[in-house]
Amino acid sequence: MSKIIATSLFIFAFSVPALADWQPLPLRERAQVIDSITEQRITTLLPRLMKQHGVDMWLIISREYNEDPIIKTMLPATWHSARRRTILAFINTPEEGLKALAIAPYKVGIVFERAWDKKNQPNQWQALNDVINLYKPRNIALNESEYWGHADGLNVTDKRELIDALPKAYHHKLVSAEPLAIAWLETRIEPELEIMEQLVAQAHAIIAEGFSSKTIEVGKTTTEDMQWWFREKVLSLNLQTWFHPTVAIQRSDAAKFDHEDSFTNGYGEQVIQAGDLLHVDFGLSYLRLNTDTQQHAYVLKQGERQAPNYLVNALQKANLLQDIFTQEFAEGRTGNQVLKSSLNKAKAKGLKPTIYTHPLGYHGHGAGTTIGMWDQQNGVVGTGDYPLHYQTAYSIELNNAVYLNAWQKEIRIMLEENAYFDESGIRYFDGRQTELLLIENN
Repeated sequence: MSKIIATSLFIFAFSVPALADWQPLPLRERAQVIDSITEQRITTLLPRLMKQHGVDMWLIISREYNEDPIIKTMLPATWHSARRRTILAFINTPEEGLKALAIAPYKVGIVFERAWDKKNQPNQWQALNDVINLYKPRNIALNESEYWGHADGLNVTDKRELIDALPKAYHHKLVSAEPLAIAWLETRIEPELEIMEQLVAQAHAIIAEGFSSKTIEVGKTTTEDMQWWFREKVLSLNLQTWFHPTVAIQRSDAAKFDHEDSFTNGYGEQVIQAGDLLHVDFGLSYLRLNTDTQQHAYVLKQGERQAPNYLVNALQKANLLQDIFTQEFAEGRTGNQVLKSSLNKAKAKGLKPTIYTHPLGYHGHGAGTTIGMWDQQNGVVGTGDYPLHYQTAYSIELNNAVYLNAWQKEIRIMLEENAYFDESGIRYFDGRQTELLLIENN
């Protein structure tokens, strides 16, 4: 580990107070952490991934404000976009190990060696050819992918100009970087796990504060009020959301559950009343990583001190579904295989499940193994055929439908908790919801 990495991680690990008093790092220190993690990933993780997937050279090409999703995970923290045309080249050499080069008009951080001198070679594409001719790679991987937008960042113009400039002897060596690109995006390293644990805990704390009498005035506060409360709360903590939160209500009325509505507009604006079952979908972004969480709260009626047993039991059934599902995770199994076996076992237990779990990391809906979508419970072509790998993180997202005699209707307990998958199985970063949050009706 370089001195820069060690220093930055020391700052991160020892300057963060207990959760109750937790504050995000100042921007300067955030940049140090981001750059140190980027350096560690490129110097220690990427060589292994390139060897594993048989890639000699990986090219990532972007123009300013039209960034490849992957280049954004590699640029210095102080770069908010690529500059002009930025070309990153990774070459895994037997003699020198990994070479990380930037064929770019400016120096790109501390990780990349500058490989273009405009005075000696005004043409950027010819400068790239000089690098290719020097290392003579057996293949050149480009970010093109049919199923993952994250790995399909090479645009039409850049590819056309690359091919026009590239010596014909290398045309047949161009390959898709898809397996390498997905591996880069989905694999988490230890410092990132520490960040995720703290960030998920903070997400849970924000939800607990939001779903409380401190924030909600029963009979007055609306679901839209709460959505904007979450936005403002996150902003006040110097954090960001990666999507607009939704807050929805299920209650004893004639309204039927609509999955699409619940995740788009939360059934529209409603006033929160005693006896309501509230739901939030909420995600944080920090240090280039993301969370994605869904939990429930119950609004106590006058004289109530706990949620009705039928709602407590409904949550327990959703927890059982989580257990059945996460026990099916195994390295090498595809998302579609895990989905099918989980649904079959859950139904055999008398549950009514829907599973729509996705990877989590640099993107809230990350690259990697998709395990169902809410409207694709028979499997997902492409991303669902991709196998599970260790060192990956997921939003364990699902719901279980329960018919409530007391309400004369079916409801859904919709849960989403963030977890890490390794040789020991699935572990939640900060536990999971096993009890309904309770909102007092003052």
